[in-house]
Parts: sequence; C-alpha cells; structure tokens
Amino acid sequence: MSASEIEDGLSDDELRGLELIRETGGIHQSEFWKELDISSRKGSRIAEKLVDAELINREDTVYNGHNTYYLEPTAKDLDFRLLMAGDLLSPFIGEEEVDPQSDSFSQWLMNLAYEE
Repeated sequence: MSASEIEDGLSDDELRGLELIRETGGIHQSEFWKELDISSRKGSRIAEKLVDAELINREDTVYNGHNTYYLEPTAKDLDFRLLMAGDLLSPFIGEEEVDPQSDSFSQWLMNLAYEE
C-alpha cells in the first residue's frame, strides 16, 4: 500500500496531526495534542495510528521534567528531490557559506537548468 493510499484512510484529525508533525519537523507528544486542541488520550491514539502506518517515528524522551514521546516524520516521508539538480546535491546543504562564484555552485545551477 502506498503512502498516499494510507493517508487516504486517515481521519481528519489524523491528517491534521500528520501535517503538524511534518510542518514542525518534530514535536513532543505533550504539545502535539494541545496544538491540535484535542484530549491527550485522543492525541495518543492518533500518534499510535501514525506510528503503526509508518508515517511517523515516536521515541521516548523527557520534556519539561515529564516523560513523553517525541514525534517526527519518517525519513521516507521527506522529499529530497527538491535539493537535487541531476545527481548533484544542493551546495546550500551544510554549514559552510556558499560562494556564488564557485564551480560547484555553477555546476549545480547548470544541472538545475537542464532539468527544466
């Protein structure tokens, strides 16, 4: 079953929860249900369903002195194609400043232009 088919089977609250996790890149479960304006019990059920569907990961953590879970999108949920130009990864990935006059940046831009 594809990810889109799995998502088609989700309730409105589950879809809102998945969207929140994707938009934030990760959120503590104790904040998750508050952001969705639902009960903690319903928030836990939504998180469990998204984990079972392999749409998110959930890891034990401590937040504000309390045991909770950290919810984040699965790696397969991330679309890295937007960072690619041909087989070259964007030079903007990393901690170094990008020199717009550099060969690597020029090559990346040329590959990007050829894809269009």
